[in-house]
Amino acid sequence: MNIALIFAGGTGQRMNSKSKPKQFLELHGKPILIHTVEYFEQHQDIDAICIVCLKGWEEELGKQLRQFQIEKVRWIVEGGDTGHDSIYNGLKVLVEHCSMEDIVLIHDGVRPLISDELISTNIENVKKYGNAITVEDAAESIVITDGNQNTISEMPQRHLAKIAKAPQSFYLKDIWEVHEYAQRDNIKSIDSSDLMYKYSKKMYTVKSTPFNIKIATPSDYYVFRAIYEARENSQIFGL
Repeated sequence: MNIALIFAGGTGQRMNSKSKPKQFLELHGKPILIHTVEYFEQHQDIDAICIVCLKGWEEELGKQLRQFQIEKVRWIVEGGDTGHDSIYNGLKVLVEHCSMEDIVLIHDGVRPLISDELISTNIENVKKYGNAITVEDAAESIVITDGNQNTISEMPQRHLAKIAKAPQSFYLKDIWEVHEYAQRDNIKSIDSSDLMYKYSKKMYTVKSTPFNIKIATPSDYYVFRAIYEARENSQIFGL
């Protein structure tokens, strides 16, 4: 099977929204999370979806899934304290119910500007190479700072630098293995590619769709709205 693991367990503190977590904020009457989930729901090669949900919002999520006729969601899992913990919680459920040879596409619930083609390419690359990390070319120079964060210690060549995005896709056995190592070693990781890197796993890239932003701040939301409306009005091509 091909399974989407969508994590939406964050509180969205940077959004300054007091009424709703960022994943439940709406655009044109539809929550951001549902905008995201619909890509996986409608993709012919996605067999099942697992959503890791912010604690206390599971019932609301269930209502939204019924309202928007989302039928592939098999599991709603309680989120953890961090994104790392949330992904681990979701993977634990998949390990209990799925084959270790299944493909898992890990995606942010607040990253709704993807495409059917990007999902297909992730699946194809896992089958070909063993994993797929969605990346975007770095548009500006990247600098690495020292431990004090105020001195530049390294500047990678821009043509070699990429920005890690999502989906990040793996065979279940492989991503579960590194999460088990992290549990043993008490390691928390920024995202799945970072964790794979920590345990010296070779990774392969997939080119991202344009504007594959993560909605983490109010300005991100307004950018998302502008791109979404421009796309709906055919003002932006290639999305």
